[in-house]
Amino acid sequence: MTKSDNPFRWFDSSPEVIQMVVMLYICFPLSLRNVEDLAFEHGVDICHETVRKWVNRFGPMFASKIRSRRVQAMRRHIHWCRHLDEVFVRVNGERRYLWRAVDHKGEVLESFVAKKRDKAAALKFLRKALKRHGPARTIVTDRLRSYRAAMKQLGNQDRQEVGRRLNNRAENSHRPFRRRERAMRRFRRMKTLQQFVATHASFHNPFSQERHLISRQEYRTRRSAAPAEWKSLAA
Repeated sequence: MTKSDNPFRWFDSSPEVIQMVVMLYICFPLSLRNVEDLAFEHGVDICHETVRKWVNRFGPMFASKIRSRRVQAMRRHIHWCRHLDEVFVRVNGERRYLWRAVDHKGEVLESFVAKKRDKAAALKFLRKALKRHGPARTIVTDRLRSYRAAMKQLGNQDRQEVGRRLNNRAENSHRPFRRRERAMRRFRRMKTLQQFVATHASFHNPFSQERHLISRQEYRTRRSAAPAEWKSLAA
């Protein structure tokens, strides 16, 4: 990387410090001032507005790197199951809908914010997920009719599965975002919400280890690999 290509060249702090601050704010339900206090405990004296500036500037960049690496790795394997779900989010007092695609491991593949949850929104969301992650053998949804209408137009309605508890994987994937939403006291613009949910999902995926489904030894191995992957982003 040349000096002109270095995104950290205009900042006095090191890339490692910036990376730590961005990770603390996005991965954990902390406020800007909480991150400021934690950074001070590590010997880094910054303002909470500096935290905001770093998150807005470097958060999407780190998330894009994580997403591109994981998409390339996942394309080598066929997704045998994909879960789709939508939840409402308050944006400046108005109801908006957050659509999500989750794989069989619980990793969030795609996030999409829309004003409605009709056929047009479902179709746009499905096309976006298919373009980036490819097709899946099975698509699990709830009983929302927009899914069936959109998949009928795409020609994959035979892959849809609807069940009472089949979509628990997608339902539970909203919990980390809900905790983060409460800490941020909700959002003011759809653009900000779309940018944050895409960044939050990319950050959360490497650190989501499903510790209740694997052995302690395997959990330790994965937990050690996640920080190593994260630190390599600033290299």
